[in-house]
Amino acid sequence: MSTVPLTVEGAALLKEELHRLKTKERPAVINAISEARAQGDLSENAEYDAAKERQSFIEGRIAELEGKLSAAQIIDPKLIDADGRVVFASTVTLEDLDSGDTVTYKIVGDDEADLKLKKISISSPIARALIGKYAGDTAEVQTPGGLREYEILEVKYL
Repeated sequence: MSTVPLTVEGAALLKEELHRLKTKERPAVINAISEARAQGDLSENAEYDAAKERQSFIEGRIAELEGKLSAAQIIDPKLIDADGRVVFASTVTLEDLDSGDTVTYKIVGDDEADLKLKKISISSPIARALIGKYAGDTAEVQTPGGLREYEILEVKYL
């Protein structure tokens, strides 16, 4: 299995979700199954079916999280000697050369990406165009709307 890059915060969120699933969700669904089973005929028991379906989802998510965490390569940008380059987990401020708009993104793993929180996936076209560049460089990104050019204004390792 290949490694999955994660930021320190991303790994903490996955561990927190795994802990919650194992300590709260799993026992709750087991209890719901036993209560539904106590009601008698399981062939027409919708509560039992729903609880079993929920259990299946929880167990699948636990297995998925354990797999991701076991294959995780946790990267702390403060510990990387990137010398001002854009790397995984760095925070980059860009200026769109066409519109003049500025935006700041943090480059994260696929599981952590959330555009509303200004976190873009390492596999996104814009992140791939930025990796390895320095403040002052320009990056061309092919978007659905055409080619866009961005100037890298600042690179931070938060």
